[in-house]
Amino acid sequence: MFSVNLKGKVALVTGAGRGIGKAIAQGFADCGARVAVNDIDSTSATLTTGILSGEANAYVADVRDSAAVEKMIDKVVADFGRLDILVNNAGVEPRASILEMSDADWHDAVSTNLDAAFYTSRSAGRIMRVRGEGAIINISSIAGHNIPIAMRSGYVASKAGLIGFTKECAREFAAYGIRVNAVCPGVIETEMTTHLRHNEAQMKKWLEDIPQGRLGIPEDVVGLVLFLSSDASRYLTGQAINIDGGKVML
Repeated sequence: MFSVNLKGKVALVTGAGRGIGKAIAQGFADCGARVAVNDIDSTSATLTTGILSGEANAYVADVRDSAAVEKMIDKVVADFGRLDILVNNAGVEPRASILEMSDADWHDAVSTNLDAAFYTSRSAGRIMRVRGEGAIINISSIAGHNIPIAMRSGYVASKAGLIGFTKECAREFAAYGIRVNAVCPGVIETEMTTHLRHNEAQMKKWLEDIPQGRLGIPEDVVGLVLFLSSDASRYLTGQAINIDGGKVML
């Protein structure tokens, strides 16, 4: 796996109890960072923390709640003394047609995938501004690049909004030495895609559209996140980078 030296850095990863977030947390730990593992589920957060090398703490908080986010980030800084990297990974993907989607599912998608990134970036940005440096990485999706996914209107809208927010955040935060970028995965083998991967017709279509001929795994996303978190990407900000085996070529 791609490796950089992040010794002395503190990274907060939201939704790190499983899937991509868990792999990212492990990547940070392997590169020497101290890791703040966030998840809404205490068991998942604790399990992830338990497998990490080096110093890591679990923070159970609902990132859809701005007050809970502020409290969490204050606690991270109190525990570790600093915050250098924020990865907004927490996400949901409710499945329903526009005509059948409930208000609750729509609001859950928008609040988890987009509002949460605003809350965490605002709180973390205030901390990073004082130090004059920092990196924020938002986990969006190829769906945010005008790649519609059937029955996922809330997901598509919120992930597109996250890309827009990333660019505006990068524009504003550049003055404080904070870089903000988005990572846009294609289909990744996580719990979120399990039910679809059992559909032979769906799998056949996916693989036909991916030049590399396979789905991604969480570890495929980690190297890009580590790069965007490191000084190797110091002149890169405001970008939304696809990582999808070549499915989307912009």
